[in-house]
Amino acid sequence: LITAGPTREAIDPVRYITNHSTGKMGYAIAKAAAYRGAEVTLVTGPVAIKPPMFVKVVPIESAEDMFQAVTGAAPEQDIIIKAAAVADYRPAVVGQDKIKKTDGDMSIALERTKDILGWLGQHRTPGQFLCGFSMETRDMLENSRAKLARKNLDMIVANNLKEQGAGFETDTNIVTMITQNEVFELELMSKEEVAFHLLDKILELRK
Repeated sequence: LITAGPTREAIDPVRYITNHSTGKMGYAIAKAAAYRGAEVTLVTGPVAIKPPMFVKVVPIESAEDMFQAVTGAAPEQDIIIKAAAVADYRPAVVGQDKIKKTDGDMSIALERTKDILGWLGQHRTPGQFLCGFSMETRDMLENSRAKLARKNLDMIVANNLKEQGAGFETDTNIVTMITQNEVFELELMSKEEVAFHLLDKILELRK
């Protein structure tokens, strides 16, 4: 099971809150896993790229949609890779009609979305491998190690948005794969190459 892309959190029927994720990293992992013969379920937010062949695609819109899709499919999965950029917050009240412009300022109250990775860490099945992603702008290793422990993960894949060639809207990435005992740094490479290295490492750790 692989997640990819952004989520969209509605403000009203016209507007939403989202992020810059294009889904390229998650789609590359799904393609690489299918290429190796895995039965792949891809839970994906709205993106502008074509899904890989021989993959079960589950399109979603919001963080709540993704939570329902992932938690519903999780018990049957051997490996779960959470590469999606899921919104941490959503509007507390969604307008049923378009919110009209006024002369003054406007504030939007936000509430927390459900923690998908945290839920997976608490409800993992025996032998299930759980890999998360961590997009940081500072203190990458420290923040990622803390997330690894807090979410009860086997591995976390971290990258720094401020590094040239890494992060959103690029065809390349620079990632660091972190487990409880080891740190594996990869040099700048295509997201397809990162996907194969990631799967190599996961299969090695599952032996």
